Amino acid sequence: MLVQSTEIHEAKEIILPRHKDERGSFGRIFDRDMFMDHGITCEFIQFSISRTKHAGTLRGMHYQKAPYAEDKLVYCIRGAIHDVICDLRPESPTYMKCQGFHLSDQNNRMIYIPAGCAHGFQTMEDNTEVLYAMSNIYSENHACGIRFDDHILGITWARPVSCISAKDLDWPPYAPASLVD
Repeated sequence: MLVQSTEIHEAKEIILPRHKDERGSFGRIFDRDMFMDHGITCEFIQFSISRTKHAGTLRGMHYQKAPYAEDKLVYCIRGAIHDVICDLRPESPTYMKCQGFHLSDQNNRMIYIPAGCAHGFQTMEDNTEVLYAMSNIYSENHACGIRFDDHILGITWARPVSCISAKDLDWPPYAPASLVD
C-alpha cells in the first residue's frame, strides 16, 4: 500500500497494490498496522455498500455531528466515481477546502476521510458500487449534509448532475454553526 497525504489535513489517498496472475487479481484493502503507521488510528465498526444505476448520479454531501462523527474509508469496487471531500473542521488548517478524487475499479485507489469532513460522490459509469468503512454507527439524529452546489464551498463536479435524492437537494448551504449541537 502506498499512503499519500492530500490537500485536506489528515485525509489520505491510498493506492492498493494488486497482485495478478492467470486467475485474476488479489489485493488487500485494509492493513491496521500500515494504517497506524500513517496516522489512521480509528477502528472501523460499520461497513456499507452503495449501488448506483446511472452515471451522473450524485450522493452527498454528508457527515455526522458529534458524538457520532465518523472517519470513513471509501473504495470504488465497480465502475468509477468522482469523490469529493470538504473540510468542515474550523480548527483545521484546511478548513473549508474541498478536493476531488477519481476512484475506480481500475485504479486501485481509496480515500480515508477524517471525521468533520463532508463527503459525496458522483458516479461516472452506470452500475457503480462503492464500499464504505465507518468508525461510528449511523445515527439518524446526527446525520447532516450540505448542498452539493453550495456557492461558498464551490465544489466542482465532473459532469452535470443527472440524478440526486430529494433529501440531498434539501440540505442547507454551509454554515459553521451547522456543526454545533
